[in-house]
Amino acid sequence: MKLTVIIPVYNEEATILEIIRRVRGCGVPDLQLLVVDDASGDGTRGKLESLPPAPDLTVIRHESNHGKGAAIRTAQKHVTGDVVVIQDADLEYSPEEFPHMLRLFAGKQADAVFGSRYSGSEIMVDTFWHYNGNRVLTLFSNLCSNLHLTDMETCYKMIRADIFRSLPLECNRFGIEPELTAKLARRRCRIYEVPIAYAARNFDGGKKIGWKDGVAALWYILKYNLLRRGDG
Repeated sequence: MKLTVIIPVYNEEATILEIIRRVRGCGVPDLQLLVVDDASGDGTRGKLESLPPAPDLTVIRHESNHGKGAAIRTAQKHVTGDVVVIQDADLEYSPEEFPHMLRLFAGKQADAVFGSRYSGSEIMVDTFWHYNGNRVLTLFSNLCSNLHLTDMETCYKMIRADIFRSLPLECNRFGIEPELTAKLARRRCRIYEVPIAYAARNFDGGKKIGWKDGVAALWYILKYNLLRRGDG
């Protein structure tokens, strides 16, 4: 089973080569890496250009910055795998989680598997506001979608490729997380959660999501669960 890993990148010079190395060493033998550089202004582009050509790696560059969701939409049409997962370019999430997420697809049990940071796994202690902000957004998403997730905002959403390619995605920034969740729920996809390890970073360490993105996420939860019911 081939796994496509989409890596949206914006100003991750310090970690981009390491995360590519970790993805390649994750234990999944058949991989496609789609790296979308969202017009980074640091040395990320140079790091990516230093990589030798390889059949498992495609690098796409945006000429202007549009956001994580836009990078994922750009990658959407290049997917060749059987299953797709999104990997942030920092080191918060470990690609070593991919094999035990992927096994639920091998057994044809799942249409999507979410890696939950808050369901009993060993994690680095998060900040109070980030943790509880995620809890509020997940609860509101569950109320609107009638799901019972513990971590709607997780980056690790692994999805059957045929379903992923058919999703009419719109969000440019971090609203892509509630949008994906709502559209999978409305299609009545079989969604599983598995616990994952997580090493949170703070804003000093380069974290890009803030309280404004949390407020926007509330709107996207409403929009894609209740107000846009015919385009999922």
